[in-house]
Amino acid sequence: MIAFLNGILSSKQKDELIIDVSGVGYRVEISSLTFETLPDSGKELKILTYHHFTDSDQRLFGFASAREKNLFERLITVKGIGPKLGLTILSGMPAANLMEAIVTQDTAALSGISGIGKKTAERMVLELKDKLFDESQPSVATGSIENRSKREEAVSALEALGFRKRDAEQTVHQITAKNADISISDMVKQALSQLKR
Repeated sequence: MIAFLNGILSSKQKDELIIDVSGVGYRVEISSLTFETLPDSGKELKILTYHHFTDSDQRLFGFASAREKNLFERLITVKGIGPKLGLTILSGMPAANLMEAIVTQDTAALSGISGIGKKTAERMVLELKDKLFDESQPSVATGSIENRSKREEAVSALEALGFRKRDAEQTVHQITAKNADISISDMVKQALSQLKR
């Protein structure tokens, strides 16, 4: 499996790029988030990749950050969401807003993304609300792979959603003091309702 490519950006378009790695051009499909971070053509580039195999095809999907890649890998676990639709979802809504919509079960916001109907939005919420912050998986909040406590992951998720670390830590501490067995998803959901007052 190809984990990343390091080479020269040969060309770029809104939904794909070609990277020259030692004379071999790799076509990599990308989201608009990744497109916005790309350097000019002819410059050096390192891009994280997801290598997708089917019986008749191989495709590379590229990401500028580990956080975006981790979120993509969670999205494609949802029934009915393949890699192409996963990229469309990432292009349709900033990662922080997407995570917030899933945690707060905002199916209306998710349905506003091109290619996502009401049923798919409901399935995303149902299947991802607990998987999104699974401590055994690489973090969708920070992109890191290190082991994290539930509280650390919840604080990281809140920071990724735009809240100050100190405010996030205080709110998460208050929530866990009342219920030590709370899931990360519920912790983030409760913290969001408190922090947005």
